[in-house]
Amino acid sequence: MPDRSDSDLEQLHERLEQLETKLEHKDERIQRLERKTDRLEDDRDRLEADRDRLTDTVDDLHQRVADLETKTSRLETTTDRLESLADAACKKATANKERIAELQSRELEKGAHLRVDSVDEHAISVADGCLERIEKDDGNAYYRLPESTDPLERGGDISLAYGDLLPIQQLAQMDDDMRRSAANSLPTRLAAKLWQARTDPSVGDNPWKHGCKNTAEYVTASDLKHWIRRQESGISESYAKKLVSRTIDAILDLSRNRLAVRRTTQRTNGLEYTERRVVLPDDAAIPGTSRQTAQEPSADTDSDPGTTDVHG
Repeated sequence: MPDRSDSDLEQLHERLEQLETKLEHKDERIQRLERKTDRLEDDRDRLEADRDRLTDTVDDLHQRVADLETKTSRLETTTDRLESLADAACKKATANKERIAELQSRELEKGAHLRVDSVDEHAISVADGCLERIEKDDGNAYYRLPESTDPLERGGDISLAYGDLLPIQQLAQMDDDMRRSAANSLPTRLAAKLWQARTDPSVGDNPWKHGCKNTAEYVTASDLKHWIRRQESGISESYAKKLVSRTIDAILDLSRNRLAVRRTTQRTNGLEYTERRVVLPDDAAIPGTSRQTAQEPSADTDSDPGTTDVHG
């Protein structure tokens, strides 16, 4: 029969091996836990560093907000002060403007001629509210009461008074808004702009052509029709033809018949047609120009400027 002590010893060996195996597993688990702990400690250190950086950023932002609030407060104070100064300056400027306007009004009533660029004509208060714009030999424009003579004789003799201009010239000197308020008729405004295009390069669309013999300049009805369609967008060709007729009538009337209408025979593609021209004669008496006094209309001038047909 086997020895009991041997059996016990064998059991002890088995038990010991089990314990050693179990201990090895625990050692491995402890190592995993230690590695995990190390990682968690690294994460904790990183998070603490991030927290410190965020804390510093928040502190910087708080400081910046405080600085901006201080700067805003200073700017608001400065703005309030500047607004007060601006209000005071505006009130002073208004008072000065009123005083200047009153002085200029009195000077004008005494016969003074004042440079246009120094006068606000809307602020001037004179008898009948009537000012006349004139030009003098020095090339400058002046305001005066109608027919008043400057006792100081500044600027030389009067070269041209606004009241001496033809109606077409007066309208041509106005801007679009003033012209619209002065003339509610589209043909009248077109006639004024057509005259302006002849003398003012800034208009940029000039249908006038240089003439020959006794004609200084002219514009044909067909060119006028195309010009009107460029000036007034969206109008039909048939309506443009009607506007040509009415515009010609208007420019004759506003120029006090200094201009004339003449019919000429043209040939295009072998076909002849008669076309009207608005003509500025060489000897037309146009204020502000060196032209001689206008003569009676020549025999080839159309005595009836009625405009029923427009070529082109």
